[in-house]
Amino acid sequence: MAKGERTFFGHPWGLATLFGTEMWERFSWYGLRAILATFLAASPVHQGLGMSQETAQAVVGVYGALIYLVALPGGWIADRILGARRAVLCGGVLIMLGHISMAVPVTSPFFIWLGLSLIVMGTGLLKPNMSVMVGRLYPEGDDGRRDAGFSLFYMSINIGAFFAPIVVGWLAAGDRWHLGFGAAAVGMALGLTQYVWGGRHLRGVGERPGHRLSPAERRHFRLVLALGTAAAVIGLSVWVATGTFTVDRLTIVITLIILAVTVAYFAYLLLGSHNLTQDERIRVKAYIWLFVAASIFWMIYDLAPSKLLFFARDHTDLSLFGIKIQPATTQSFNPLFIMIFVPVFAALWVKLGTRVSTPQKFGFALITVGVSFVVMAVAAALAGPGRVSVWWLVLVYLIQVFGELSLSPVGLSVTTKLAPEAFKGQMLGVWFISFAVGDSVGGQTGRLSRVLSEPAYYLVLAVMAIVAGVVLFMFTRTLRVMMAEHHAPPEMR
Repeated sequence: MAKGERTFFGHPWGLATLFGTEMWERFSWYGLRAILATFLAASPVHQGLGMSQETAQAVVGVYGALIYLVALPGGWIADRILGARRAVLCGGVLIMLGHISMAVPVTSPFFIWLGLSLIVMGTGLLKPNMSVMVGRLYPEGDDGRRDAGFSLFYMSINIGAFFAPIVVGWLAAGDRWHLGFGAAAVGMALGLTQYVWGGRHLRGVGERPGHRLSPAERRHFRLVLALGTAAAVIGLSVWVATGTFTVDRLTIVITLIILAVTVAYFAYLLLGSHNLTQDERIRVKAYIWLFVAASIFWMIYDLAPSKLLFFARDHTDLSLFGIKIQPATTQSFNPLFIMIFVPVFAALWVKLGTRVSTPQKFGFALITVGVSFVVMAVAAALAGPGRVSVWWLVLVYLIQVFGELSLSPVGLSVTTKLAPEAFKGQMLGVWFISFAVGDSVGGQTGRLSRVLSEPAYYLVLAVMAIVAGVVLFMFTRTLRVMMAEHHAPPEMR
């Protein structure tokens, strides 16, 4: 940077623009997330959609899964058609329109489904390309400042995630759901204002696609898009015409499609030639273990905005230090603990170095998230038909954050490390598919509540995670050999 140039905590001022945009976008995302399940399950008398808790949990699960899936085509559209800067702007507008649609105070669910669809599409354009633009603010070779810039940027996510459930939860109280959705729309509008107003500080970053489509490729893209859209519309229309369509069944179909795509991709990677070396194939096989572990982790961890939210509403005394809080406010515990413990875990991993391997970190994360659900089982048993202190949920989220900080920061790093040379870019997207698999399957686990008691439900998922964690510890040596991790440096993001 030139001497005397305006900076943002020592970084290019363009980072302030992206910081504010991301903070408000995350405010809108986490604000909606904090009330969506309870809105879907609220009866029409209380201005909700009247779903069962199991169906509401499934909808929230596939909604979260689709958010991660669309990041892949969103990144491609920016690279080949729009450029990152326009993709972020278009995405932000779609997100804002989606929240406005949900804020329309009518009883018809049409505007709700339209709003969720717009938010999914908009997030796919905005989310991956914001990170791309942050990286491009720094010149080649300035890796240290770039990493520090990303750390500052990620803080914006947790600031937005912390305040959103408090504000939106308070506004939506008393069945004022659409007021809560409106607050999310205002949040995204503020983010867009920040983005447009501060655009001049981005120094032209992301203005042009990295590899623009040729005219022939553009025609082919339009044809494929039109055919794909037509096939989806016709298929859905036929399904509705048969009289067998329900939202609940749709969530099952989406979950199965996500699982099928995941299996097909790994089969394509391992069974095709692709000029992969033997070592690359072995590393992919090791990665599959970690992918499954991450999916199990997210399956439990991302039940916070559905299953744990219902528990907060129905079975906890919502009072902290004598102050009454809303059920949605419990969603603020997680980002608060993340902001507190990120520097602690960063220092811990540096100190431990290679003495703790990636499989051991993943195994610890799984056992930790499993233990959190053992605590949930105890809380559910104590609550029975009544209520327990909300401090039980505080403890659960604290334990889960220890697991997240053991798994999430190393996920992208190990993905890059184990990816075959010809699949580096694709495999980064595959890491986010583990979120999609976990969220969609986690949403379907609500069906277990029909045959299991609340404590048993939590214990079943807890045992699954703990057993998976123990298996990773048992095979740590084998996996380290497959990963060639004997002398690997500590993975930090």
